[in-house]
Amino acid sequence: MNDPKTCGEGTAPNSFTQAESAHNSTQTTSLCARIEHIAQRIATARSGSDATQETHILAVSKTVGAERLRAAFACGQRAFGESYLQEALPKQEALSDLAIEWHFIGPVQANKTRPLAEHFAWVHSVDRLRIAERLSQQRPAELPPLNICIQVNIDREASKSGVLPEDLPALAHSIASLPRLRLRGLMAIPRPTHDPAAQADAFRRVRLLQESLCKEGLALDTLSMGMSDDLESAVAEGATWLRIGTAIFGARPTSI
Repeated sequence: MNDPKTCGEGTAPNSFTQAESAHNSTQTTSLCARIEHIAQRIATARSGSDATQETHILAVSKTVGAERLRAAFACGQRAFGESYLQEALPKQEALSDLAIEWHFIGPVQANKTRPLAEHFAWVHSVDRLRIAERLSQQRPAELPPLNICIQVNIDREASKSGVLPEDLPALAHSIASLPRLRLRGLMAIPRPTHDPAAQADAFRRVRLLQESLCKEGLALDTLSMGMSDDLESAVAEGATWLRIGTAIFGARPTSI
């Protein structure tokens, strides 16, 4: 951060800098504590279940400013999930000095696939072959294959994107054959509920879909499922990526 401009002698500039530094330090400490608390929740969930997979935190950073991402990075968080390209690309530029792993988790529009192919390591929300084909064609040759998760509409909600379970196998095999992509697994956003049994049932159905695809010869290792309020149920059913926003950054504004 550049030093603030001054106009005159005195101690005010130093006092401002100290106050700003103290604010940034407090913000970083708070974020670190929140991230550590999530890690503890994951560990507790694993200890109370048969889960053996490694579970990662994906910090959902949509509507969150670049400096707060920088603070979270200082806490050891490396993977960040964005939903809006117009917001994500300026943040990527502002944080280009950091080794961040960028994930896209929002709906994918066909006319915006090129920036995704060029600027992200993961796309969690592919639900159409046309989208996957465009990502494959537009992924730069000098970059590693783009990691892909297929979004499944596990509860058949009209308001949500995602392929229906019965249409998943054909789509998965088609995507797996595309160059410059690596199909990693499935993503799902089940219907919200505070009932742990209902949470577990939805996540279990996603896991069973993946297991079925693996039996068909696909090498899948990723289940992107679970958020701040249901991560324990997701971990118990095999989640490898937890998409955590509120529990790290607090409640988001209703619009950007």
